[in-house]
This record gives sequence, structure tokens and C-alpha cells, in this order.
Amino acid sequence: MPLLSKNTPRPIREVAHDLGIADEHLVFYGTDKAKVRLEARAASPRPPGKLILVSAVTPTDAGEGKTTTSIGLAQGLAKIGENACLALREPSLGPTFGLKGGATGGGLSTLTPSADINLHFTGDFHAITSAHNLLAALLDNHIHHIRAPEINPRRILWSRVMDMNDRSLRHVVLGLGGATEGIPRESGFDITPASEVMATLCLAEDAEDLRARLSRMIVGLGFQKQPITAADLEAVGSMMLLLKDAIMPNLVQSVEGVPAFVHGGPFANIAHGCNSVIATKMAMAHSDWTVTEAGFGFSLGAEKFLDIKAASAGLDPAAIVIVATVRALKRHGGVKKKELGVPNPEAVAAGLGNLKKHIENARAFNVAPVVALNRFENDSDEEIAIIRQACAEMEVSFALSEHFAKGGDGAVELAKAVVAQAEKKTEPYRPLYNWTDPVRSKIDKVATTMYGADEVVYGYQAEVDIRRVERLGYADLPVCIAKTAMSLSEDKKVFGRPEGFKIHVRSVVLSAGAGLIVPLVGDIIRMPGLPKTPQASEIDFVDGEAKGLLG
Repeated sequence: MPLLSKNTPRPIREVAHDLGIADEHLVFYGTDKAKVRLEARAASPRPPGKLILVSAVTPTDAGEGKTTTSIGLAQGLAKIGENACLALREPSLGPTFGLKGGATGGGLSTLTPSADINLHFTGDFHAITSAHNLLAALLDNHIHHIRAPEINPRRILWSRVMDMNDRSLRHVVLGLGGATEGIPRESGFDITPASEVMATLCLAEDAEDLRARLSRMIVGLGFQKQPITAADLEAVGSMMLLLKDAIMPNLVQSVEGVPAFVHGGPFANIAHGCNSVIATKMAMAHSDWTVTEAGFGFSLGAEKFLDIKAASAGLDPAAIVIVATVRALKRHGGVKKKELGVPNPEAVAAGLGNLKKHIENARAFNVAPVVALNRFENDSDEEIAIIRQACAEMEVSFALSEHFAKGGDGAVELAKAVVAQAEKKTEPYRPLYNWTDPVRSKIDKVATTMYGADEVVYGYQAEVDIRRVERLGYADLPVCIAKTAMSLSEDKKVFGRPEGFKIHVRSVVLSAGAGLIVPLVGDIIRMPGLPKTPQASEIDFVDGEAKGLLG
């Protein structure tokens, strides 16, 4: 398939038809984007295709290119004659205008229309934000009018959200101004990707399941410490109306015309980090190979994909890819960011511990991964050889990929390695823990196995929260640990493969609708702040084109 100009994407109708999706199942957003009605999945006559999960080493400020690799891999599969489709997350405005930039790939492995996807897209994030905040408004109104069931204002568990990094909103006081302005109380804002509505939509199988999950969301406790839910506030119908379009996955394409479902966007450091179950299964229903990703490193995103999303949705990846770069391993080996362009084989060797840990993590799930080395221009042959040799010693497949510079042609080696690995698979993956294990046992298992911690320490509030989870009857849910993504430890400044550290759980949030127990580790926050010089400073709209948006 010929490379497309950014100004001449294939009509999205053609992309849909190639997948076997008829016009009757499409809701067009111009000529280059469409939502796909949920009925399209059942209308597909083919059996589900195979699923490929892309993860990475622990992220660094050098960048690993996980999304770019996912897109490149799908294009590489197309180059070797395979029928492939992508299932990826939607970008958040917070990182787009903050530190990280957008999330549509880069170079010749990019989604189009990139600017639209990185900005408002089809309005899903706005709908999720509105549904979440509608519930917050109904909650405060319920308290103001002293409606039954009565809610204890000191036991409110529902904050507000917005899709922008704004540290000033982390802690706020509501209801000031007198008796007609509400009940004064402390609250705060999280970023929309941390919203339980986001997690709920992304884990729902269909509209009926979404409604049931929304109904179970706990917003606070009554005076007898009984849970008060969204259903108790009669909020579910209105929330479903706000989410009626957001539940439908979005169809776009890569610059080489490979179809891509882009839907949902929870972060992996503060949520479960995967695109929607609906989009993943829609892609699998219409292609032989679906390439999806899990946010941040394997220890966070892939663990949650396998222990939460795959376990609840009945998914079993045929292959798993761990993305690494020479630059990232040098960073894990102690090299400063400004010196990463200088060849340093010794630093690469010193940083290999991080890659090896994630390979071990994959094997803890009974999976043999493929290591994809995302090549940068300044990578030396000697540095690459060190990584190749380390993979050979650990008996894992290795593939060099140049998809950023060469598109699908540069990912052919990776595509072939992934297909070969998938053909070898004979057993399903094995979850790290059983959902019925005690809450502490599940947290301890993830922390010691995935992160390499020696011990988990529980603060007073965490103890109280776990007892509440158990008392309310939700102890059999999976754990979704919120911690920094920048280190295996809870200290974001510690690179490589740290040893001899503890994980401190300060509190635990129950997301009953999404079906998650969320331990908050260390100093993790659910509303990021902007950096000293945010990417917003470089963004503009000139002559009808977006400028400064990072892929």
C-alpha cells in the first residue's frame, strides 16, 4: 500500500470497507474519521483474529516510542501480506499541552489525522468529563436538598475531573457563599484519564454492561456507612445519554492506510492504561492481527492489561512485544539526557538490568516476549550488538525496527518475529494472582514480582481503606496500583533495576463500577501539573494548520 501524504488520507469509508464494515454501521466525522456502531462486531462473519500486546521497558525522558512501534508493527504486518488492525488509546489534552506531547506515533509510523486525534477528536473525553461531573453535581444537589438516602458530607468519595493538567485544582473547597450555594466541604479534581467513568467505559463489554457498571459506582457513604451509588442518585440514565456516542469506537488509519481503532484513554500510572475492550474486540472481529498497547512499562501497563483487562474480557495475547531503545538503556545506565547522542556501550550494558527485569516480568505470566529495539539515528552497531547478545543469552526473540524512518518497510523484521513467536505459543497466559486472593496478597504479589520490591508498607489510611473494601464486599476485585511510571521503585529519580526498596501504600480507592481496587503508592497524584516550559508554549494554529503538536 503506498505511503499517504498527510493531506491525502484514504476516505475512511474505504478503510472501513476493507475491514468488512458496512456504511450502515458508520457514523462519519468528516471523510477521515468515523465512529463504528457496536452492532458491527456481531455482523462480522469471521472468527476473532489474534491479539498482539506491545509494552516497553520502564519509560525515561529519552522516549521509547511504544505507540510508534505499535503503528510500525501493524504496518510491517501489512507489508508481509498480513491483515492487521490497530487498537490504541486516545491522547489526553493534559500531556498534549504539557510535557509528553501527543500520542499518535511519529515519523512514518503515525496515525492520521494526527492533530484531530491529539485534540478534541470525536468528543469522547468531553463526554466522559461531562458524565463524571454531572454525577458530582447531582451528588452535591442531593446533599443540599437532604434527599434520601442521606449522604454523610464527611464521607464523600467522588471528586470532579477535567482533561487538563492543573495542579491548582487538586484540592479545593466547594459550597462557599451561604446557605443557597451548597454545603461547604473539601474536594478536588483529578485528570479525566483517572476518572472512574473512563475506566468503566474502557472495561465495559457493551452498552448494557456499561449501564450496570455505572449503576454500581460508589459516590459516598451514608450515616450508617452504607454505600451510596450512582443508581441511588438516579444519575445513570443521564450519564448513559451523555456517553451514547462515546461508547462507539473511533476508526482512523495510519499514514500507510492501516486501520486503527482509537478509543478510551486511561493512564497506566493512575488507572489501567489500556484502550477499550469494545475497540479491541471490534478490531479482532475484523482482522487477522490486532496490535494493541499497554501504557508505560511492562510492570505497570502490561501487568494491568493481563491481570485486569484480559482477565475480565477473556483476551489472551498471541504475542507480547517489549520495546526498548539504546537511548533508554543508556539512561537506565546512568547517562544524562544531554549526553545520550554519544555512543556509550558501557552505559547500555549497565542499563540492561531494566530490560532483563521486564523480560522476567513477561515470563511471570507464562509468556515469552519479543524484544523490539526501536532504532534511533545515532545508535551505534556496538550498542545494538550488546542488546542483541543479552536477548540471546535470555533466549528471547530480538528484532531491530526502523519504523520511524522507514514506516512499514522498517518493521518487517519485527513483524516476522512476532508472527513466528505467535505460532510457537501453545498455552494461555497465566495471571499473576487470583482475584479472590486477599487484597494485601494481591498488592504484595504485584509489588514484589513486577517491581522487585522487598516489602510493602501500608499506611494508616490504607489500612482503613482496605477494611472498608472488605466490609463493603469488594475484596474480590483486581488491584490497579497507581505509582510513578518512571521507575520500578516509587521514586521517579531511581533508574535501572533498583533493589532493596519498599513500596509504601498510602491509601486505597475503591472503583466499584469499573471493578477495581486502586492502591495509591508513594507520592503519586491523579491530577498532574504542567512543567516549567509546557509544550503549550510551542503550539500554534497558523495558515490553517496545527504547529508544534508532538506525535
